[in-house]
Amino acid sequence: MSVAKFVVLGLLILCLPGWSRAAPSPAAVKAAAETLKRDSAGCSVHADIDACYDALRWNPGDPGLLIALGDALMIARRPADAIRNYHRAAEIAPGTRGLAAKISAAEAKLASRRAPRNLSADGSSSDGSSGKQYSNAAPESQSH
Repeated sequence: MSVAKFVVLGLLILCLPGWSRAAPSPAAVKAAAETLKRDSAGCSVHADIDACYDALRWNPGDPGLLIALGDALMIARRPADAIRNYHRAAEIAPGTRGLAAKISAAEAKLASRRAPRNLSADGSSSDGSSGKQYSNAAPESQSH
């Protein structure tokens, strides 16, 4: 190849990143706004976790979306993930009313999940309502 071809090829390569910086079309901006509105509604109203994540991709700094995602995660019994999102919302908007209560409730839920179960003296768990004790060490009967 001649030197001129290398120069043209080099200039073409240097121009490529500029092409990707073109301003989005008005139709693309409108479609993005509609997608954000739909996903935000699905997140806030229906507690749809996937819609929350989609909305946060469009607007990651929205504390309302982070709180709605935390609420959806609490409904889905994922308090550790909810706490993480509540804390992110608190960093962005520290004075949000009711957020401290949501964090406390999620932490209490998480602590109750991690609390040890009632164990009897021999280490087996017991069912208080029936009076039966269940243990793998000494089964009461065998099924075969």
